[in-house]
Amino acid sequence: MFHLGTYMSIPMENNPLPSRTILALVMFAPGCLLVSAIPQRDSKRKIECKIPSNAATCYWAHGRLSFYNGTPSYRLWKIGTHRILAIHSGRGFKADDDKENEDPEMPYNVDHAFKTPSGQIYADFEICPLEPEVAGHMQDVCIESAKNIVVER
Repeated sequence: MFHLGTYMSIPMENNPLPSRTILALVMFAPGCLLVSAIPQRDSKRKIECKIPSNAATCYWAHGRLSFYNGTPSYRLWKIGTHRILAIHSGRGFKADDDKENEDPEMPYNVDHAFKTPSGQIYADFEICPLEPEVAGHMQDVCIESAKNIVVER
């Protein structure tokens, strides 16, 4: 007879599962409950990037996202051009806000891939302009989403 605490006992001759399987299930189940109790990330951004007023101007571009010394710290080079884009969280960002300049809000997959500022990310980015493009100046933009991410460390 195999005893599972004081609540139930299973006769071994009628048990379709070997005792090792039952033991593994008993030990594994509490771990599953712990994992499900961990709070999941909030996918909602605090500052929206793509909104109805700028949705028509958003576009996809292949680029390299890097961390730079200066303001803003995150910049995106549109591969095949000489354009460098200044990355911000979205509409309403404050240019003099150090947190905004050093750690803008980005899509989860970009933020997760860019764990350290010592690397670079190549991807197809959905970019939403926050101001008109001016030749010779960095354009303020936000990143709505990204796909085909390759991390270079």
